[in-house]
Amino acid sequence: MDFHIQYITPDIKLSSYEDKLFKTETVFEFHMLVWFISGETKIIQADQVYVFKAGDIFLIPRNTLATIINYPKAGLPHKAVVMHLTTERLKEFYSTIHFPQNLNKEDSKIFSFDKHPLLESCLASLIPYFDVKENFPENIASLKITEAISILRIIDKNTDSLLANFEEPGKINLTNFMEKNYMFNMSLERFGYLTGRSLSTFNRDFRKIFKATPQRWLTHKRLELAYYHLTEKNKKPSDVFLEVGFEDLSHFSYAFKKQFGCAPSALK
Repeated sequence: MDFHIQYITPDIKLSSYEDKLFKTETVFEFHMLVWFISGETKIIQADQVYVFKAGDIFLIPRNTLATIINYPKAGLPHKAVVMHLTTERLKEFYSTIHFPQNLNKEDSKIFSFDKHPLLESCLASLIPYFDVKENFPENIASLKITEAISILRIIDKNTDSLLANFEEPGKINLTNFMEKNYMFNMSLERFGYLTGRSLSTFNRDFRKIFKATPQRWLTHKRLELAYYHLTEKNKKPSDVFLEVGFEDLSHFSYAFKKQFGCAPSALK
């Protein structure tokens, strides 16, 4: 696997990936502003699938569950400039400006800015700095991030509802959350955090509601979703296992046969 990440500051990086694909399931601690230079990215959420290509610019909100699959494309590596919009920096930014305080809170949707020239110019201007051998000055990095935030607010006023919301996840309905997000292969600790629970409370509440351990219930639900994709959507096992939360095709095939009595490749 040929995967490189180059940082000019802890909050600004250039990533490059040249293998067949790179898949991760994650919840980002900070908002992520991404400018796609080459390759292709598929981002799968519970109720939405996004495909981004060279030139696209998008913002992934923090605390958003997503499966991210990165592909090289047309002989070029998967390459992107990524900027972290940290909570600390956003608090500092919004402390100096006036904006409506009664904003509607944005959900966890991904914002797409469709090759916007202002954002593209801001992010493209970072490219030469990756060749600088000396440490990148923090004051310049801060100016570039502030510039990006300011441009986001100009392009879409709704971004204030996202960027100026500093609340942490509170305790939410566990049944609704798990039924919507079971396909994401996250740790139980992370599921607990996103539902406003400690690990022990998450396990206790889960067993009480679902009458099963989280691991067993998650595997069963993911295999049911895979069966649906294979039989109703005519997808191939190699296209399905990553999307339903499995990391390895052979393990997926083994678990599928154990639950349904036949290999996924045998379904028509």
